[in-house]
Amino acid sequence: MSKIALIIVDLQNDYFQGGKYELEGTEDAATKALILLEYFRAKKLPVVHVRHEFPSADAPFFAPNSDGAKIHTSVQELETEPVVLKHQINSFRDTNLKEILDELDVDSVLICGAMSHMCIDAVTRAAHDFGYNCNVAHDACATLGLEFKGVTVPANHVHAAFMAALDFAYANVVSTDELLSEFNKQP
Repeated sequence: MSKIALIIVDLQNDYFQGGKYELEGTEDAATKALILLEYFRAKKLPVVHVRHEFPSADAPFFAPNSDGAKIHTSVQELETEPVVLKHQINSFRDTNLKEILDELDVDSVLICGAMSHMCIDAVTRAAHDFGYNCNVAHDACATLGLEFKGVTVPANHVHAAFMAALDFAYANVVSTDELLSEFNKQP
């Protein structure tokens, strides 16, 4: 198996029930992300957490140093696991994520988290462009419904459209169970 790192993106309190920007299915996505996290920890494979903060305290969510900007306890980082702080949608932009992955000497990444149509899409495309073999656990990602010029798009359709686009040319997009099955078949 190539050397792979798990990247958990923005599973932060404000995206969960009662948060300032609640997504649909965040709890289910976090449950699947935890399964992946426990697998990677048990196999002593690298894990990188990504956490978003907006630059000012008047942010609509993920305000600096707020409880809402903290990583949710369900996927809380260990002291030995790096946390990348970002202020942009793309987790690579203006961060040290690429340097961390290079230091870990990984050639593949497994991505999960939120939001499917923004940060998951951006980090997957950027990782692919950097030459990483990308995997996305679609059931470990969450998003929300959107509206565009009078057209309402339900969250499950937003999620499916973005996962389909990533699966077309950027990543192996499958369920958590399928990924773990693939990993367990490799020597």
